[in-house]
Amino acid sequence: MKAGIYGMGSYIGEQVVTNADLEKKVDTSDEWIKTRTGIEERRFAPDDVDSSDMAFQAAEKALAHADISAEDLDLILVATVTPDMPFPTVSSLIQERLGASKAAAMDISAACAGFIYGLATGQQFIETGAYKHVLVVGVEKLSKITNFDDRNTAVLFGDGAGAAVLGPVSEGKGLLAFELGADGAGAMHINQKGDFLEMNGREVFKFAVRQMGESSLSVLKKAGLTKEDVDFLVPHQANIRIMEAARERLELPAEKMSKTVHKYGNTSSASIPMAMVDEINSGKIKDGDTLVLVGFGAGLVWGSVALRWGR
Repeated sequence: MKAGIYGMGSYIGEQVVTNADLEKKVDTSDEWIKTRTGIEERRFAPDDVDSSDMAFQAAEKALAHADISAEDLDLILVATVTPDMPFPTVSSLIQERLGASKAAAMDISAACAGFIYGLATGQQFIETGAYKHVLVVGVEKLSKITNFDDRNTAVLFGDGAGAAVLGPVSEGKGLLAFELGADGAGAMHINQKGDFLEMNGREVFKFAVRQMGESSLSVLKKAGLTKEDVDFLVPHQANIRIMEAARERLELPAEKMSKTVHKYGNTSSASIPMAMVDEINSGKIKDGDTLVLVGFGAGLVWGSVALRWGR
């Protein structure tokens, strides 16, 4: 039995915040931000919309796309570092709102690699036969932990959610391999000690450029695939230079890599599923396509998945 993705959905923050908007608050410029990150604008959720609200909306759309009832869910996994509160979990909050009365619920904290960790975790429950349908959500409200007096981090982050419904799929489809990893020696390069996140951008950049490419190649090897087998790359949408480094390691043309960082910014665990929803809707991800999903984040952690799209 192989686990695969039945359907996906996303929530995009309503408030568009452009680089020009940030120029009024932070000592920065549109040119500086675009040159170093590729970001042109990002989306923020309203003050009265928290992570559980965004996760709920993305989950409802994913269930509709998958044609699965919430009552059929066995497990809800939510990847987030910005929960509504320390506890109860976001997964428990949306379990009740969705009406998924039979589902267990658990949050995962793996920062920007959280969705990848969620996919790999959900896969195990399905492929062992323990559960049939698993909902995986990546959601972040990073605007509430961003210091807008810090020019190095204030321009990077946005809010959003992306969700996927997993279930058993036909032979040749679904998750083919995964890789998860961590390097705790770099843990303090991205951290939140007080109200706001802090980041050593130089060290994180060096780590990400190396690890995104290496993990992409490693997961292909685990799946018995080569670079030539890849139809589409969906990297964590953190920084266009990091994303391009991963694409170049796979020797893919630009049109075979998802790029949404320019309009959403870095939405951490939500960025990969949000990007996938955009590419599905645009027709760039098609039935039978071989995809590589790869991300990195605070921890320092990383993760990648090779999958064949379709049921």
